[in-house]
Amino acid sequence: MGGPLQGIRVVEIGTLIAAPFAARLMAEFGADVIKIEAPETGDPLRKWRKLHEGTSLWWYLQSRNKKSVCVNLKSADGVEIVKRLAADADVVIENLRPGALEKLGLGWDVLHAINPKLTMVRISGYGQSGPYRDRPGFGAIGEAMGGIRYTTGEVDGAPARVGVSLGDSLASLHGVIGALMSLLRVKTGQGKGQVVDVSLVESVFNLMESLVPEYDLLGHVRERSGGALPGIAPSNTYRTEDDGYVVIAGNSDPIFKRLMHLIGRPDLADDPALAHNDGRAKQCAMLDQAITAWTSHHATEDVLAALERAEVPAGRIYSVADIVADPHYQARDMLLQTQLPGGAPVKMPGIVPKLSDTPGEVRWQGPSLGEHTGSVLSELGFANEDIERLRREGAVQ
Repeated sequence: MGGPLQGIRVVEIGTLIAAPFAARLMAEFGADVIKIEAPETGDPLRKWRKLHEGTSLWWYLQSRNKKSVCVNLKSADGVEIVKRLAADADVVIENLRPGALEKLGLGWDVLHAINPKLTMVRISGYGQSGPYRDRPGFGAIGEAMGGIRYTTGEVDGAPARVGVSLGDSLASLHGVIGALMSLLRVKTGQGKGQVVDVSLVESVFNLMESLVPEYDLLGHVRERSGGALPGIAPSNTYRTEDDGYVVIAGNSDPIFKRLMHLIGRPDLADDPALAHNDGRAKQCAMLDQAITAWTSHHATEDVLAALERAEVPAGRIYSVADIVADPHYQARDMLLQTQLPGGAPVKMPGIVPKLSDTPGEVRWQGPSLGEHTGSVLSELGFANEDIERLRREGAVQ
């Protein structure tokens, strides 16, 4: 049985992270994803981060299950090829600067007229409207303006970032959600295709919980808090005797009581002022000191074992080495053994989410540049002599 998106055709006109990650997620669940790449260079992601025999390992992951078609969008024939692809597509995903596709003659008005059922996911730094529309925007800027960088880091330190391209990935997830909602509307006959306008800034901002009403009504500005979770206690990172760290989330009322009894503080477990989160939040520093007084006298594994017996959520902070060695990751098929084109064995992340009847799958790793140009053009009805002419004239590779 094919994936739940089998029969859905997606045209990806994007580079690097946001649009390609969104298209990858759809490809893993059965969508036929055709990635448009520029001749000669292709997606710059092919050369990002760590390389193996000249190709990025990230590329093989980010572009799995996709077809690579090299098209010169500066040529009239190249633009016409994309129009023909869009005429039979369900979704176009792009992350160019706003207005760039319009300059190529591939804007929403043009593609919507060709295919009224088409959904167009447009991912950009600031969105397709507003005074910042034309500014260049990367995920890092989205994280900064979306509010998450200001609240991340040590209390007395500079704003920090997480070690991955979080802003881009959040925009990708919002793009996929919007695409699926639009597809549902089209497939159930409720309307035509539409534009899904995704901003990197807004995708980050959408995760910022009660940040705005706290400021607007109470004048409260949420600041950096290190490993703690402001206003929710106790929840923090605690040092152990062997210089390790454990994350403990003892912030529900019954869990808090179990945690306090475990660490030998029944007085805190039975204190009416600490019975609920609002009271605990006022004394979070005291609670963290009490927990640290216990964890700092026990080895990491002993702390985790005791917390598990007490049914208190806790965990070590994993490195990638910990992840690869973990039996739960392995049991959940989150470490897939595969091969690169040259035959080198390599592990890749598994697929999320897990669907019981129509799970996602990896059919192939990221393709070579232009690997599917000929086959896709043939599917569009181009004769062999026409494909050769397009190659000679530089419209395709």
